[in-house]
Amino acid sequence: MHIRGAGATIKKRRLEPATPAEIDTMTRHMPERLAAAVPIAAWYALRYGELAELRRRDIDLASRGIKVRRAVTFPQGGPVVGPPKTDAGVRDVAIPPHVWPIVERHLAEHVKRSPDALLFPTTTGGHIWHSGMTAYFAKARAAAGRSDLRWHDLRHTGATLADQAWATTAELQARLGHSTAVASQLYQHAAKDRDRAIADALSRLAKGR
Repeated sequence: MHIRGAGATIKKRRLEPATPAEIDTMTRHMPERLAAAVPIAAWYALRYGELAELRRRDIDLASRGIKVRRAVTFPQGGPVVGPPKTDAGVRDVAIPPHVWPIVERHLAEHVKRSPDALLFPTTTGGHIWHSGMTAYFAKARAAAGRSDLRWHDLRHTGATLADQAWATTAELQARLGHSTAVASQLYQHAAKDRDRAIADALSRLAKGR
């Protein structure tokens, strides 16, 4: 008996996370009203549904953080707002200091004053569908020479950057809103820059023995 596909191997898509310089380039090549979505998605590792449902009241000005409390999905009948993907998805995410000015400027120039105002609405004020954001992102990623990137890869990038910043598995799990440590471990990488940092640290240990 011949079984279709027997013996075939499934090739996993190899992703090279975006660099900070590429994130900056992509940000500059997005429409101004959506530009902040790129660094927020990348540096905070948010799911698209979480990002698209962010509202002014979700930005904690006192602690400079983002309160992830809801997410939006896009079934055929139209956008539906509900809880995040998992219970662990309800979380507070600290804003890196270098990104805070971008958030402040976006709030001042592109978000309505109502606490319920969406951070990244369509031109008519509704939720921007994933396909709509992807269309804008296609031009931005091309400008950065990263046409291989998908929007979801920004979340992957954020997880990798957090890992390179020495986040533990538990810390990465909390930041990403994962319900299990196994899911967070999928994002941990032996990146070249991280490996060099480890090598340098080992030399410092040797010198101080």
